[in-house]
Amino acid sequence: MQPKMGKTDIDYQVLHDAFFKFQTKPKLTTHGDLYFEGKEFEVKLREMKPGHLSQELKDALGMPEGAPPPWLINMQRYGPPPSYPHLKIPGLNSPIPEGASFGYHPGGWGKPPVDEVGRPVYGDVFGVRRPEPEIYEMEPVDRSKHWGDLEEEEEEEEEEEEEEEELGQGELEAGMASVDSISTTPTGVETPDVIDLRKAQRKEPEKPLYQVLEEKEERIAAGTLLGTSHTYVLNPPADKSAPKKVDLLKSLKSDKVDVTLRPEELEGLDESALAAKFEEAREEEKLRLQHEDFSDMVAEDAKKKKRRMQEKEGKSKKQKEFKF
Repeated sequence: MQPKMGKTDIDYQVLHDAFFKFQTKPKLTTHGDLYFEGKEFEVKLREMKPGHLSQELKDALGMPEGAPPPWLINMQRYGPPPSYPHLKIPGLNSPIPEGASFGYHPGGWGKPPVDEVGRPVYGDVFGVRRPEPEIYEMEPVDRSKHWGDLEEEEEEEEEEEEEEEELGQGELEAGMASVDSISTTPTGVETPDVIDLRKAQRKEPEKPLYQVLEEKEERIAAGTLLGTSHTYVLNPPADKSAPKKVDLLKSLKSDKVDVTLRPEELEGLDESALAAKFEEAREEEKLRLQHEDFSDMVAEDAKKKKRRMQEKEGKSKKQKEFKF
């Protein structure tokens, strides 16, 4: 049995040194950068440059000091990489390092591509051309002015404004003379003294701001609670002599009569025949309205009522028969 001493099997000194002595700061992402699984194991390519081989890469490829990279032979055969057209590659478009030699022996730099005349195809691989010195054209410097001097812009602006004013006055005078000489107003039309360009406002009828209600005295009946002796007439009685709205609508209603005519009757039809047709149709309409009979509707309604009463009586009889 192992007794419980309140301690673990780990050495506390090792645990302390792991956190406070040998702990290193982990690689943290920048602010706003999105993290995904395996991001800390990615290779940072910011420090890498195309064409530059680190010592670790040379050791991994088994390249001794001064030896060419293993892909140089294929580049000499197919050309430089299209993604880096201006990249300087020794043995292809730039001279090889000192002490190295061309050839296919171990440590040789292959054979650079040349044309039929013997000139290199991709660049100065033999180092024959001399680099032309870059010439920088110096801009002429005005020694008369000193740094910090204020430029005289205000005086130049004032002179330009004066010249523009003089030119403007001359053009204005010439224009006024030309306008005076030519009259654009047609004969017989006089120019009004005042022209009102504002829109004519609509004058609406003035509505009263308030209305005085008629006061009426009332007696307080006995036993009433919160009674008042004064009342007001809110809706004054309408004038009886004035016609009612219903009467006006009835007076506006006109009797419509449908008259049926055949196409062959339209040829020899005159006003007297048309009037006779109208009167005949009107008389038929009056007779139809007078002899209209509602007996069928009344009989049907009576049958429905009788059926309902019978159904109610039947239900009540069934309820009386079944007793528990």
